Amino acid sequence: MVTLSSSVITSHNSDAKSLGICVQEKLKSCKSLQELKQIHAFLIKTSSPIHFHHLIFTKTLSFSPCSSSSSDPTYAHSLFAKLPEPDIVAYNAVIRYFSSAKNGNNSLVALLVLVGLLENGLFPDNYTYPFVFKACMQLCKLREGEQVHAHVIKKGFVSDLYVVNNLMRLYAVCGGVDRMRKLFDGSPERDLVSWTTLIQGYVHMGFGREGVHVFFEMCSAGIRPDEIAMVVVISACAKLGDLRLGRKIHEYMFDHKVKFDVFVGNALVDMYLKCGCAEFARKVFNEMPVKNVVSWNSMIFGLAQQGKFREAIIFFIKMQSKGFKPDSLTLVGVLHSCANLGGLELGTWVHAYIDRHHLEADGFLGNALIDMYAKCGSIEKAVRVFKNMKRKDVYTCSTMIVGLALNGQAERALEVFLEMRNMKIEPNDVTFIGVLMACSHAGLLEDGRKHFIQMSKVYNLEPQVEHYCIMVDLLGRAGLISEAEEFIKEMPIVPDASVWGSLLGACRIHGHVELGKNVMEKLESIESEEDGTYVLMSNIYSSSDRWREASKLRKAMKELKIKKKPGCSLIELDGVVYEFRKGDKAHPKANVIYTLLAELHYQMRNPTDLIHSDII
Repeated sequence: MVTLSSSVITSHNSDAKSLGICVQEKLKSCKSLQELKQIHAFLIKTSSPIHFHHLIFTKTLSFSPCSSSSSDPTYAHSLFAKLPEPDIVAYNAVIRYFSSAKNGNNSLVALLVLVGLLENGLFPDNYTYPFVFKACMQLCKLREGEQVHAHVIKKGFVSDLYVVNNLMRLYAVCGGVDRMRKLFDGSPERDLVSWTTLIQGYVHMGFGREGVHVFFEMCSAGIRPDEIAMVVVISACAKLGDLRLGRKIHEYMFDHKVKFDVFVGNALVDMYLKCGCAEFARKVFNEMPVKNVVSWNSMIFGLAQQGKFREAIIFFIKMQSKGFKPDSLTLVGVLHSCANLGGLELGTWVHAYIDRHHLEADGFLGNALIDMYAKCGSIEKAVRVFKNMKRKDVYTCSTMIVGLALNGQAERALEVFLEMRNMKIEPNDVTFIGVLMACSHAGLLEDGRKHFIQMSKVYNLEPQVEHYCIMVDLLGRAGLISEAEEFIKEMPIVPDASVWGSLLGACRIHGHVELGKNVMEKLESIESEEDGTYVLMSNIYSSSDRWREASKLRKAMKELKIKKKPGCSLIELDGVVYEFRKGDKAHPKANVIYTLLAELHYQMRNPTDLIHSDII
């Protein structure tokens, strides 16, 4: 609360000069918009000179328009409107204020202020245009930006580097790639910002390779890149998934001793992981002199995306031991890893952490919780998270539907699908994967057919290969093998191995040997070295007592050096997930485990000796 009555009124009674000093001191110490409005109210009440109100206006603009708690755009505009004769400095200040806001309405005000500036006979300068371009970027108004560009040419600012760089950024954001390049080529002067903006524009619009080419052009022109330029070009390599190009950029950094800050380090880690090179990513991470939460998140997410879930969790444990506080993004990566490892204990701990730190379990974090509980078999906890979420979107509902379908809860999955209509949430491709999966697992043939037709007829969604695969599985489970085969022949897209694999699985269930042989030939032409096809066909022969064909097929597997992938079992103990494969001896206590297993096997064969065993 600002106390003005004692000090300010006394100053007012003495003279205007001391009042001015006191007001300036109060404004200097003012920390909130509420305090500022109290000072303003006092000045209005005491009929203070008009120049004090100009000070209030200037102070108002110092509060960030991006923060709803520390700014009031309407108040700022009303102060500006009351200025008797605002000059170009005042106009620039208010345009800058409104263009800095992320709210589209505020950016529109910035453009309207420009119109007022021109109507009052003032001329924009090289500080006006960059903020106007920024407002156009916020609104994605390319046409209006082009009109201002014409004004820039008319007023002779087209050779001003600061103006040109900001105009290039406008075209980069709004998709005018040709205009951006033409502007760059026609500029009489270029600096590092010009080159970086051009590279960033290409990368932003999906022309990553062109962006990298411009980077090397810049280097050839004798312009030394800074950390910002390096982050942009490294991110281009990440989007391209081009490891060779990424390593070339990394080598350039090393050879030219480019500053290796945390942002460059994070970009390199992300690039190597997206290019499938976890080893180099780990090496860069370990060499980083400074790390932040983004560094750890890059490793955790990147490893999880590569299927290295156990390593991702190990990094999470290290992150905590180093004193870094995980954010929502960290927890999503960890929950994704838990979901794929069946790590229910750690996943439950993460859920407790979310509640303990009052994080909002909505959006992607809530969706990750639902997915984790569903894949770990705790479907009721998944449903509880779903029901407690305040904001649900199509991804939330789709995750819940798929989770229920995987856990054999077909009717509940279809109920959630019906709820989506009440919530006015439009389904997407993933939603229908869950719906069709639920129908397939529960044998709901007619419901499955209905929903498959509704995809295109009602929701304008073209079925993808995954949807066709589930429909083949649904028809196959119902014993409609001929219909499933005809369904594949009528597919508008080329069936892949998963579709033919579903039909082969149906042939095994219902003993269709000859059709199975035909399907296997299709699969051999698609993926000739896949062990599952041979094993499944061998089982079909064995189930039909055609042992000679089964033996011949297994012999062919040996000749082609196709080995059956060993089965895998996961067990979680004290928050650590252990993986065991057939014949696996990689565990440090493998000898103890196999000794105990042999003892258990002996006791099962000799139950009368159990009472004398040390096992109990």
